[in-house]
Amino acid sequence: MKTNVLTVHSQNPEHAVIAEAARVIQSGRLAAFPTETVYGLGANALDVQAVLRIFAAKGRPSHDPLIVHIADLSMLEQVARDVPEEARLLAEHFWPGPLTLILPKHANIPAEVTAGLENVAVRMPAHPVALALIRAAGLPVAAPSANRFGHTSPTSAAHVLADLDGRIDLILDGGSTQIGVESTVLDVSQSPARILRPGGVSYEALCEVLENVMINGQKASPDNLPQLSPGMLSRHYAPHAVMILYESDGDARVCAEMQEKVTGLLAEGKQVGVICAVEDLIYFEGTNAVVRLVGSVEHLEEIARNLYLALRDLDAAGMDYIVAREFGSQGIGLAIQDRLRRAATIKEQR
Repeated sequence: MKTNVLTVHSQNPEHAVIAEAARVIQSGRLAAFPTETVYGLGANALDVQAVLRIFAAKGRPSHDPLIVHIADLSMLEQVARDVPEEARLLAEHFWPGPLTLILPKHANIPAEVTAGLENVAVRMPAHPVALALIRAAGLPVAAPSANRFGHTSPTSAAHVLADLDGRIDLILDGGSTQIGVESTVLDVSQSPARILRPGGVSYEALCEVLENVMINGQKASPDNLPQLSPGMLSRHYAPHAVMILYESDGDARVCAEMQEKVTGLLAEGKQVGVICAVEDLIYFEGTNAVVRLVGSVEHLEEIARNLYLALRDLDAAGMDYIVAREFGSQGIGLAIQDRLRRAATIKEQR
């Protein structure tokens, strides 16, 4: 299969380009497209065979459910039933945006989308290209991240092509994504609402709308069983290199330990990369490590936007090891922490 790549204006998508991508979706084939979070791999959510093509292209296990993307609230009625008032309130505040809601699924939605569960994950993306594509297709679009399963999520069309060239029909290249980590997944099928996956909408923002929000309120299912939400498998978002994560916000003692670890690995002849905040650069400037700056701890949105790009860059550079630390759990820091922990091979608790 030849994968066609079409450039599209990120803010004013060209009609002809969107129309071609919509035809791909309508015909049961696969098209990757930008959202505000990461690139998604889209298929007709109402077509079982199209949905199965997503799993085949990604190498994704069938027990890991998909998120269904919609372009307006009228489309929600095709996807979910018995939508609670709480969900409508959240949609009013956060849609379009990086919030996925877990709702009772409509009979229209194939079991393959939801891993056989009775709930469906739904969101309305806040990206002109994604919204234009869904509207032009005229149907809900199932779309996980557009990468090989378990690998680091794509924040550019080049990342998608690197993972899925020859496996999907079309990639819409709308430039780099703005948020850089996936949506928050919130289960509102029962009360109180529970964050199943932290993401682009923070816990603090949700608490401004709902009185009671739980974080990780239920133990995740074992990796070989149907998952309550996308992104809950214990090992996910991972680079090919061995990743060592220091589960600490990064005081001087921890940064010194990281420096010692990096120096030791380099002495063994290993290729070592470091995911580094600007504030930590002083610890690694004198080493031969490949340092990827992701931003300042004072601006966690910048770190979130650059995290996956840095992981992919270090993989492409052939690193044996990647060393990183956490950046706190406030705001989008909770999502960064979640992605780092799921990507890590070795976790050093401090």
